[in-house]
Amino acid sequence: MPPYSPGLHILATFAAPPAALRGAAACRAFFDAQVLAFGLEKVGEAYHTFPADANGAGGFTAVLALTESHLSIHTWPEHGLATFDVFLSNFRRDNADKVRGIYAATLAFFEGTEQAKTEVRR
Repeated sequence: MPPYSPGLHILATFAAPPAALRGAAACRAFFDAQVLAFGLEKVGEAYHTFPADANGAGGFTAVLALTESHLSIHTWPEHGLATFDVFLSNFRRDNADKVRGIYAATLAFFEGTEQAKTEVRR
């Protein structure tokens, strides 16, 4: 039997328009749609919006717990940046294509430009 490979984990930083990085409600709808589109199962979630200030802050943090593992984002609209990560385990099947698909869809949704990306095979 080949050794077990827990899955693919993508960790990334991307630049995006500040308005997109303030849209927690839009992100929630987008993440929910991704969960459905990729056949995942959400088991919990937390969203927190930070208050806006004179420097253009007012970003948000979101974490979704999935039976397959998790996805998360943290935004800094005042810097035009977001950090994102998604990990899906390979318990029943190789989910690497789903991980890459969710990442690509997230970049497109936020109109993001990748600044850094690491793929970790767990």
